[in-house]
This record gives sequence, C-alpha cells and structure tokens, in this order.
Amino acid sequence: MRRKSYLRAAVLFAVLAAIAGWQIKREYRPPVLKAGVRLYAYIANAGDGSVSVVDLVALKAIATIPVGPIPAGLRVLMPRKEIWGVSSLSSSSGDAGYAWVISADSGRVSSRISVGPFPSAVEFSADGQRAYIASSGSNQIVQIDTATRQIIGRARTGRHPWVAHLTPNGRLLLVPNRNDSTLGIFDAQTLAPLASVGVAEHPEQVVVLPDSSVAFVSAADAKEISVVDLKRNVLLSNLQLGGAPHAMILKPDGGELYVTVPDLHAIEIINTWTTEITESMLVGLAPESGVLSANADALYLSDSAAGRVLPIAIGARRLALPIPVGREPVTCRMDPSGELLLVANQESNDLAVIRLRTSSLITMVPVGSHPTEIVSLLF
Repeated sequence: MRRKSYLRAAVLFAVLAAIAGWQIKREYRPPVLKAGVRLYAYIANAGDGSVSVVDLVALKAIATIPVGPIPAGLRVLMPRKEIWGVSSLSSSSGDAGYAWVISADSGRVSSRISVGPFPSAVEFSADGQRAYIASSGSNQIVQIDTATRQIIGRARTGRHPWVAHLTPNGRLLLVPNRNDSTLGIFDAQTLAPLASVGVAEHPEQVVVLPDSSVAFVSAADAKEISVVDLKRNVLLSNLQLGGAPHAMILKPDGGELYVTVPDLHAIEIINTWTTEITESMLVGLAPESGVLSANADALYLSDSAAGRVLPIAIGARRLALPIPVGREPVTCRMDPSGELLLVANQESNDLAVIRLRTSSLITMVPVGSHPTEIVSLLF
C-alpha cells in the first residue's frame, strides 16, 4: 500500500514538473510561428566585418556571414527577402565602398555593388524597386535598381553627405551634407536637385512628419535640431538643446519627437505642431538609441553607460523599472511582431532578447565583435 502511494506521488510529481516546464517554456520563448515560418535577427558586427544571424524562435545564433569592413546601414527589403547594408572600405581597393545584399533564404551574400567611398546607409522606395545610398567620399547619391543591382541614377550632393532619407509620400529625397551644413532636397524619381537649405552645423539624421510637410534635422556639433519646411524649402527654426542629440524617435502620428541627449542624461521632447521643445526628462546615465512600442504608449531607451534598457510610459512621462542587459547597449529594435525587444551590446558582444509583455530579459545570445545595428525579418 505504502509502495503504491509512493508510486502515485512520484507520477504526480513528474506530471507537475512537466507542466511547469512546459509553462516556463511557453512563457519565455518568442511567439509560436506556423511551420516553415522563420523569425531571424541580423546584427552588423563592426569589429570583425560580419553579420550574425540569430534565430529568435530557437534563441541561438545560427550563422556568421562575412560582408566586409565596418558593416553599417542595415535595411530589410521585404518584397525580396533580402538584407542590405554597406561597407565603408573595400578589401580589394582599400578606398572604394560598396553595398552588399544578403539573401535570407540562402543565408549568403548574393551581390556586392560598388557605390563610391564611405557610403553611409541604405534607403528604399516604398515599393522596394529602388535603393538610395549616399557616398560621403565622392559627394554623390546613387540610385540602384534592386532587381538588377544596377546603378540607374547619380546626383552630386554637398560635401560629405550623410544618410539619404525619403519623405513618407516618396516624392523627395533628403540628404544632409555635414561639411556644408545644408540639407539637399532632390526629386526621388529623377534625382534632380530641387533646393539646398542651410541648417545647423554638421547635420546628420533626418526625420519627417507623416504628411511630408516638415523635416527635423539633428546637428550634434551645434547641439541643435533644425526644422525645415518642405513645402517652401526654407528653414523655420533651429531648436537649442541642452546637449548633443543622438537619436530621434518620432511618434507614428507625428505629434511628438523624442531626442536622446546622452550628455544631458535625458530626452528632449519636441512638440512638432508648434516646433518647440516642451519638456526635458531625466532618464538615465547615457540614453542613446530608442524605439516605441507597437501602440506607441511606451518608449524603450538603451542606456549605454549603465548596461540597461529604460522603459518609459510616454503618456504619463513615468520611468518604469530598468531592464538589465549586457555591457554598452547601443541599439534597440523591435521584432516584426512587436513582442520582442532586441538590444545590441557592443562591449559584451551579445544580443539581448527582451519579452515586452513581461518586461523581462529572456536570454543573451553571443554574436560577433562590437555589434552596432539590428534588423529582423519574418519570412
């Protein structure tokens, strides 16, 4: 009798343990996908010239793809299931830069396209048929047919052009020129120059309101955000910040712009309708990159100096409990489902995977040397 009781207890314990294990696995794994569907993250590693591929369902790195020195500017071309990026130096010539293309299906580099020295990043047209890349070393912008990989247009820019940016309506291509302190405005189809607007010193990043009416241009050296009217092609104002801007995150409705200022340990909040800074919010030691949740009610910032992610209830302007990650987190990105937050930790060489529903760290996946940028693809 006693032996049967022990046996029942052992069976019950095993069943409960199995249920608990299943529940934990269910709670902390990424969303369950249909058979044959993959969810991958691609991480650019500046230290070793590679892109790491992380399976976000299995939560492990599955490939390392050599792409060339200092990979940057990662973008997903969804219609073709490709990841595009640039390398600032060519291993063969030593001074020419190129764009490279990774096929998600094969996991290999399928193309390299010479675009001129020191390219910055890749921008795609809304239909994915054209790519735009600024070459800082040759002071030009190139337009590429994404199907044939052929350069189909070129235009001269100002000195040291930075990241090219299309307006949401797809009509204008905006190019900040660092050494000229201007914003070049081009016709997106023909690359015909339309205007050059003087902005604050050494402009870098550009964000545009959803109606394509106004552009905000960050200038780190001037500690300013320039506001440009894209209907009249004139400078409206230069907004003075408390420190050098790092990242700009625009709400989907365009109503507010959040600017990370690491030197100030804060974010500056800009009312885009009135084009004025309305608030400065202390948030951490060195907030850098940021991303909004799918419904835009929460802002997640990487705090590079403290090794953590800072969740902010943006409506209430309230900082929630920080989420510890690796050393020197530099970039935050959402996965396509909006359920996972991915963080590249530059010093500890890993990818932190955070489940947003529970604001908890799921795992840290080792990647290449000095990861800097992240994109993800569901296919």
